[in-house]
Amino acid sequence: MLIREWKRLVLFISPLLLFIFIAFQYYDGSFNAFSGRVSNWIENAFHEGSDSHREVFSTSTADKKYFLIRFGDQEAMNPNIIPHPTLEDTWIIVAQQQRSAQINTVWFAELVCNAVFKNGVLECIFPPTILPIAATSGDKCDGDLDYFALSVGPHDARVFYGPKTPYALFGSNSMYTCFGQWMQDFRTLVDWGFEMFLKEDFRQATELQRPPPYRAVEKNWFLFWDKHGDIYAHYDVSPKRVFAKLDHDGSIGPDLGPKAAANDDECMARYMPKLAPELESIHQATNSLLITLCKRSDPSCQADASNTFIFTIFQHKSFYSFHSEYEPYVMLYQQAAPFEIYAISEKPFWIHGRRKQALDPASAADPQSRGQTEMFYLTSMSWKRRGQKYHGYLDDVLFISFGIEDAKTGGIDVVASDLMQDLGLCSNV
Repeated sequence: MLIREWKRLVLFISPLLLFIFIAFQYYDGSFNAFSGRVSNWIENAFHEGSDSHREVFSTSTADKKYFLIRFGDQEAMNPNIIPHPTLEDTWIIVAQQQRSAQINTVWFAELVCNAVFKNGVLECIFPPTILPIAATSGDKCDGDLDYFALSVGPHDARVFYGPKTPYALFGSNSMYTCFGQWMQDFRTLVDWGFEMFLKEDFRQATELQRPPPYRAVEKNWFLFWDKHGDIYAHYDVSPKRVFAKLDHDGSIGPDLGPKAAANDDECMARYMPKLAPELESIHQATNSLLITLCKRSDPSCQADASNTFIFTIFQHKSFYSFHSEYEPYVMLYQQAAPFEIYAISEKPFWIHGRRKQALDPASAADPQSRGQTEMFYLTSMSWKRRGQKYHGYLDDVLFISFGIEDAKTGGIDVVASDLMQDLGLCSNV
């Protein structure tokens, strides 16, 4: 209402609104041989690929490339896919609404619908609706970030399963910093059907806390569960891991990263991608899942502490000539305290169908833009099969969801073992 009434501010605010969207996407706190028994568990289903990447292929598309995700006639970005709880061959898809018909909007929203595959595209059965996440407020967007206070609604939601429950984790105005991370039981936001709810299990949007210091804009957090079902939040993977036990009111215990540091520091020094002094960084990307490193189809496969690990995907970001590239890596770590890293990909994986040349490099004449590849930004992952929530095996299929050049949404269904190749074991360091 203020924007409509204060017409004299329109010329000032309009460019700021565009800047809010762009800044949130790129803000990151500063502007500036799988050996022994494990090797026998994993088979290479495809060719070895290049020395720099491991190419992964779709299990369902005719050309083995990724598929597009469509939200009717709405443009969207940063998608999520989870299996529908009751309908076969149906998935729930969620993504950030990309543009609004309102010229001077400060309103952000997440699109949601039930989706099926049609002609190789995962698309809504009916027109998408708005995920009913309530707006939040805060008073800590100061200085160069005061424009964030204008924002209304959730940013870049991640929708994922825990061991029992689906959740939505999203950015919004914070009580502790400018922009924080909030979580809500996803079943309260869609027509999920009847299930028993625990009163304390994030029935309402709850802001999650983190060990200090806070960044002005917090994003890309993920959750994980230990073998007892206790929940933890993971805030940073680089340069140091930061994670803490989480309570249902959003409060946390102390940072547990230092307890794993003796193992993690050496392992990360060996296997993490090396960064240039500027314009490169490491980012958390997806939620976590639990995997047992043997095949469900193998009668001798039994999940235990020696073969079952939490895994997530992180990304090596570079930003040259005003164009971002993200290279995805897998990290596995123990499901019991102190949650030490078990293995890290020695090279990133390449999604089949990703272009080896960026669609619109800033300048073909700029040496830094030459050889840039299409930007795929991974956002979430889930097991493909209905009823499968957090835990899977090497021969299970999972979805990986991603944005493409901030213009399209896509996904790929891959066998889990394809992601577990090229792992460097911390025990070998």
